[in-house]
Amino acid sequence: MAVKAPHDFSQTIQSFQTASGVKGKFHSLPALAKQFPNIAHLPVSIRIVLESVLRNCDGRKITNEHVAQLAGWQPSANRTEEIPFVVARVVLQDFTGVPLLADLAAMRSTAARLGKNPERIEPLVPVDLVVDHSVMVDYYGTPQALDLNMKLEFQRNRERYEFMKWGMQAFDTFGVVPPGFGIVHQVNLEYLARGVHKSADDIYYFDSLVGTDSHTTMVNGIGVVAWGVGGIEAEAAMLGQPVYFLTPDVVGFELTGRLREGVTATDLVLTVTEILRKHKVVGKFVEFFGEGTTTLPVPDRATIGNMAPEYGATMGFFPVDDKTVDYFRGTGRTDAEVEAFEAYFRAQGLFGVPKAGDINYSQVVKLDLGDVTPSLAGPKRPQDRIEIGNVANQFRSLFSKPIGENGFNRPADLLLTRQLVHHAGEEPSDKVPTTPPTEPGAARLLMEMDGNKPTLAAAQSEAPPDDGHDATGITIGNGDVLIAAITSCTNTSNPSVMLAAGLLAKKAVEAGLSVQPHIKTSLAPGSRIVTEYLTKTGLLPYLEKLGFALAGYGCTTCIGNAGDLAPEINEAITRSDLVCAAVLSGNRNFEARIHPNLKANFLASPPLVVAYAIAGSVLRDLMTEPVGKGKGGRDVFLGDIWPSSDEIHALMKFAMNGDAFRANYGRVKSEPGELWGKIHGVSGQTYTWPASTYIAQPPFFDAFELDASAQKNAPSSRVEGARVMALFGDSITTDHISPAGSIKASSPAGAWLQENGVSKVDFNSYGARRGNHDVMVRGTFANVRIKNLMIPATADGSREEGGVTLYQGEGQDKGKKMSIFDAATRYMAAGQPTVVFAGEEYGTGSSRDWAAKGTQLLGIKAVVARSFERIHRSNLVGMGVLPLQFAAGESWQELGLQGDETIDIMADPDLKPQSKATLVVTRPDGKRSETRLILRIDTPVEVDYYRAGGILPYVLRQLLQAA
Repeated sequence: MAVKAPHDFSQTIQSFQTASGVKGKFHSLPALAKQFPNIAHLPVSIRIVLESVLRNCDGRKITNEHVAQLAGWQPSANRTEEIPFVVARVVLQDFTGVPLLADLAAMRSTAARLGKNPERIEPLVPVDLVVDHSVMVDYYGTPQALDLNMKLEFQRNRERYEFMKWGMQAFDTFGVVPPGFGIVHQVNLEYLARGVHKSADDIYYFDSLVGTDSHTTMVNGIGVVAWGVGGIEAEAAMLGQPVYFLTPDVVGFELTGRLREGVTATDLVLTVTEILRKHKVVGKFVEFFGEGTTTLPVPDRATIGNMAPEYGATMGFFPVDDKTVDYFRGTGRTDAEVEAFEAYFRAQGLFGVPKAGDINYSQVVKLDLGDVTPSLAGPKRPQDRIEIGNVANQFRSLFSKPIGENGFNRPADLLLTRQLVHHAGEEPSDKVPTTPPTEPGAARLLMEMDGNKPTLAAAQSEAPPDDGHDATGITIGNGDVLIAAITSCTNTSNPSVMLAAGLLAKKAVEAGLSVQPHIKTSLAPGSRIVTEYLTKTGLLPYLEKLGFALAGYGCTTCIGNAGDLAPEINEAITRSDLVCAAVLSGNRNFEARIHPNLKANFLASPPLVVAYAIAGSVLRDLMTEPVGKGKGGRDVFLGDIWPSSDEIHALMKFAMNGDAFRANYGRVKSEPGELWGKIHGVSGQTYTWPASTYIAQPPFFDAFELDASAQKNAPSSRVEGARVMALFGDSITTDHISPAGSIKASSPAGAWLQENGVSKVDFNSYGARRGNHDVMVRGTFANVRIKNLMIPATADGSREEGGVTLYQGEGQDKGKKMSIFDAATRYMAAGQPTVVFAGEEYGTGSSRDWAAKGTQLLGIKAVVARSFERIHRSNLVGMGVLPLQFAAGESWQELGLQGDETIDIMADPDLKPQSKATLVVTRPDGKRSETRLILRIDTPVEVDYYRAGGILPYVLRQLLQAA
């Protein structure tokens, strides 16, 4: 309920003092609580947001009423009020950061075209871009892999890096952490996050941010309120707009007990993900509390915060306590920073983990940490947790289950099929390749094994038949592990699991175990610090002996940058339609994300990644069967090589060394690397747009006018005479909508690149080419695993995969199957709007703004789904695309849609948030039906964004009209 009485907040500015006697001023929540006693029992995360609303209250964008509304937050109230949240800073990764920078550059170009000062377009808060998404695992298993992969990375991405360097000189508040330092979320946790900030007038305030990656929530582990947004929303935040969101429910997650011996933080986060998905926490804050929470070290908390997108929450927040302070010291923050951090949180009454009953939550979920068991998740979704002892049986069961039940729809009698790999028969060589592979990302099958670097043919011909080999070479079969990757900030930020992986590798090597050379193994930490402590502890050589040599510092396999498998392995998989596996320590395993030919992908802790690499198959039950045969043919079991918590703890001092962190991150500006130093960008306050297949001026401002009434083709509350572009099922991810991985030569994007003189070897990835809209619009809905259910099923019930549709326009091609891009081009040429229908959880996964940008550029005016994930729904509004939701129990299947209907949508002309809309379906025989929908424009400010054609034109108009 809105609070109408006026309030005076001038008395909330108070003083505090650090342990060293340094004094500071702050906006005191305890002082505000004298007016609103309810504050003392608010969730910690809500209080941190409240401080920002209080501090930025200016009577215009943020009013006294906003402060009073949030101060009066109730656990079970109707969520109709929006919060204007001004964040302290913004973080970007390069795949999303480059198109954001392109939008800013286009804004400056537009300002210049309209005779306005382009320097009006300037971030008002600090912005840090961390280059982490570009490196691919082309080379692996050799000590030279890191150097070779980085040289390839700079060769492929030179134009993008030159563009970043222009941004660094054009904008005062824009900084870049160059390639090779780590993953944005781990770098944020270890370096960028300062805990508290101080303004020019000596006011201290909480750190807070949004980031253009859904896993920005990792920093929730150190008490920072932060979450992922699309690049379009981040641009608004950096250009002075508050981040608007509906007052959230806050789910309290009470942890009790302790983790048992041998159980890792990865096992815990997979359990939390499974539990919270069932509780449907999409759009809610999750806040951890209770005695069990106090037992978790900060890296464990960060792991749980990281996977908030996987359990659907806006955040997975942990309060600040002594363990947080210790982490800040151990990661190299200065004494003054640490003292100010602790003193400020104590002064705000927010130091310490709340106990049961301290906070009023919207609901409470409980977990006894002692109930957590070693687990994996997969084979297609992060929430599908499997206890390790059930993995083999679960795979056998899913092998023949229908697709609709998360299975692979393969005949059960084909489970044990094995396919001979037809290798090229290369001669053994002791030399590591120094030229790029002939196929994009093609893996070199060289790895160090006691000093030898055998090729596939030479290495495999002598392997015993019971390990999947015969006299002529390797055979691969269903369930075989072909990619094993220690990857992702989710787990590589956690020394306990990384040291566990190194200790397990040491024990395995000493027991005589090895990894078959055809398995693509890689180690890609989220920070250089990991390599440093693995080296100091003497564990890195053992990982290298098993093929886990350092491949790069970046997201790699976790985001689909695994690089390719050998051509002969790909051929063997497709020849028999094998269901082979990847095991990785990442956070996502959606279809075709890791590799287009690997249908089963399992998330696991780093030590389990190593164990499954040795075992070579997910059909081997690691709880009852040996991991492999060691010296003298002896069976070696997982328990024989699993490290104890005491062994891990004894090495932890090498991982939390403040001097090492300071030295490492001190090189970001002073010694960023020779390759980065050779990159030179153009200068000037506006960008000189080159002829490039990487960077192009985006079209979003082509028709922009300062006078909004003169704007052509403004979005409407009505969609009339539309055709159906696609009918999708549940869990369509942003990877399905806008893939980040490899570009097929036969795809519309591949054809365009070749038409523009780019050879297949130089395609790079969709993610790397997000600065060019011509590539990205052609890649929209181009995932090789997406299924448009407009396409009729085959006789065996299977569905064609890939971004295709049935064209329903006029002419001789009516009813013809073609790519979604080609159909969209024809519809737009004819002035015909289109719509997309989908099921539950539409847009789950990454914050990927191109999933919404591409949708808009395809001429799709509306998306109608049973439910939306938070970020993608917001991005659709931000691009001027109507998101609409079926009422409970309704769906396009219930309506019997086939895709040949004509669609009309009539929303409230005033676009009142979450108001009713009408869907009118006209079938080919002329019959009409009406269905009620819910308009998922959720807040008043989103109405303004939509009417303006999107958030970017809205913000640009505000900036230039104020000039």
